[in-house]
Amino acid sequence: MNDYGCPTPLLGFSAFSGTGKTTLLTKLIPYLASQGIRLAVIKHAHHNFDIDQPEKDSYKLRHAGATQMLISSSQRWALMHELKSGEQEYSLPQLLAQLDYNHADLVLVEGFKKEPIIKIELHRPSLGHPLLCQQDPQIIAVASDQKLTLPTHVIQLDINQPKSIGNFIIKHFKLA
Repeated sequence: MNDYGCPTPLLGFSAFSGTGKTTLLTKLIPYLASQGIRLAVIKHAHHNFDIDQPEKDSYKLRHAGATQMLISSSQRWALMHELKSGEQEYSLPQLLAQLDYNHADLVLVEGFKKEPIIKIELHRPSLGHPLLCQQDPQIIAVASDQKLTLPTHVIQLDINQPKSIGNFIIKHFKLA
């Protein structure tokens, strides 16, 4: 049980927009699913969104293999089990309460970078953004396309090696 009362491990993916969070997750999810890990995904949207359109991130993540897909914005929230609402934006704990933990071994959280959950940061120095791990002690690893100087408690991963990132996750959460 974690601080959110969630009986399943939570892992956030944090990065500035355009770094490739969804791109990585659409490669990482099939690998983790192929290892027998049942995944739930929560994605935060900063804007209005339509539910389950083929060009949208939520559609891509669900079709990549997530057994549940939950997306939230200030306009509505939706769990890809025919659930949707126009209520005020839900907090991460409220969204976690919507998941069926009987069908999830791991919850991946895209966005919600200010939440105090364990996270992997995605960082591309060419985009010119600062490292989030310098200010966020919950970041346990940084996936990047270049060698970085990181705090001693942070592991560096290769953003272009989703299988290696998946193996790190499996080992960290003892999912095998």
